[in-house]
Amino acid sequence: MQDVGRGSRWVIGASTVAMLGWGTVLPYQYAYAAETRGWGGAVAAIGASLFSVAALVAGPVGGRLADRFAPALVAVVAKLAAALAVGSLVLADTPTAYVLGMTAFGFAMAAAGPAQSVLLLGASEGADRRTMFAWLAAGQALGMGVGAFVAGYLVDLAAPDGLDVGFVAAAVGYLVSAGMMAVLPRERTQAAGSAGLARGRGEAGAAMRLVLRAPALRWTAVLTVALALAFYAQFDTGLPAYALTVLDVPARTVGLAAAVNCFVLIALQLAVVRWTAHRPAAPLLMAVGAIWLACWVALGVVASFPALAAVVLVGTFGVFALGETMYGPVLNPLVASLAPQGHLGATLGLFTGLQTGVSALGPLVAGLALSGGHGEGFVGLHVLISAVAIGAAWQVHRHLAAQRVPAAVEEQADESLQRA
Repeated sequence: MQDVGRGSRWVIGASTVAMLGWGTVLPYQYAYAAETRGWGGAVAAIGASLFSVAALVAGPVGGRLADRFAPALVAVVAKLAAALAVGSLVLADTPTAYVLGMTAFGFAMAAAGPAQSVLLLGASEGADRRTMFAWLAAGQALGMGVGAFVAGYLVDLAAPDGLDVGFVAAAVGYLVSAGMMAVLPRERTQAAGSAGLARGRGEAGAAMRLVLRAPALRWTAVLTVALALAFYAQFDTGLPAYALTVLDVPARTVGLAAAVNCFVLIALQLAVVRWTAHRPAAPLLMAVGAIWLACWVALGVVASFPALAAVVLVGTFGVFALGETMYGPVLNPLVASLAPQGHLGATLGLFTGLQTGVSALGPLVAGLALSGGHGEGFVGLHVLISAVAIGAAWQVHRHLAAQRVPAAVEEQADESLQRA
C-alpha cells in the first residue's frame, strides 16, 4: 500500500476491522434465526429484509449528514450505533427483539458508508480513486472472509446462545472501527475540497431530483440496482439455498465456494485495477454484467449434471469475484464524478442505499422461488437482471460519450478563436 496515503490507509483499516466482526455473523444469522432459535424461515427472512430496508433508508440520511457535518464524526457515531445494535442481539430472546435489532444494525451500518466514502475520496486525487476503492473492497473482503472462517470454529448453531460469540465479535469490531475513525489522520481528509469534492449542504430529496434529471446518473441508478440484484442480493441467502436445495451439494462445499470468492477477490483486485486504470467506467460495468450473466447460466445448466455441481459452484463463485474486482473500484468513483455540485455525500448515500436496500428483495425472491420448486425460474430471473445491467451500462456509456462530444467541440472552437 505504498501508493496509499496515511489517511486512506486508516479509513480502509477501520472498514476492514468492522467487516472482520460482521463476518462472524453474516453467514450464520439466517440459520440461527430459522433453525437454532426455532423461529422459522419467515422470521429469518423478515430480519434479513428489514436489515436491507433500513439500509436503504439510512444511506441517504448518512450522506446528507456527511454533507452537513464532519464526515469522520458521522462515521464514528454511526459505527458506535452499529456496535450497540449488533451487541443487543445477544439479549434478543424473542423474534420481535431479533428483528428490531437487525433493523437497527442495518440502519447504523449503512449510515456510516457515505461518510467513509467521502473521507476516502477526499484523501485521494482523481487518478487514484479506483486504487483506493480497490483497497477498500479488498480489505472488506479480507475482513469478512477471515471473520467467517474463524467463526466457523467458534459458532455453535446447535446451542441457543451459539451465535453470541459472533454478535460480541461484531460489536467489538465496530467499536474498534469507531475508535480508529475518531483518531483519523487529518492532513488531507479535512480538505475534501482540495480534491475537487465540493460537499456543500446536500439535501437527500434535492439529490434525488437532480439524479432523476441527469440521464447518465439516472441510468447509473438503474445499473446499480440491477448489479446489486444480480449478485449481492443473493450471495448470502439465495445462492447458498439454490446450491443446497437444487444442486444438492454439501454445506461444506457452499462454505468452500464462499471462501474461494473471498480469496479470488483479494488476489485479483489490485491487478485488475491496474489493468483497468485508464479504461472508461461504463464498459467495465458492462463486463461485470456479462460475467455475472455467464455465471448464472452455468449454475442453471449444471443442475442437469449433478456430478459436476460442486465443481461448477465453486468455480462460478470464483468468477463472480472477478466481476466484483471491477464493480467496487469503478462504481463509487463514477457516481462521485457525476454527483451534482454540493450533493456529493447525499448522492453517494442514495447509491449506497440503493445497493444495500435492494438486497431486501434477495431473501424474499429466493424464498418464494426455491420453496416453490422453481429453481429454473430463479436462475432465469437473474439472467434477465444481468442482461438489464448490461443494457443500463451501455446507456451510461452512450450518455457520457454524448456529454464529452460538445465539450470537445467547444474546446476546438476556443482554440480556433485563439489562432484567429
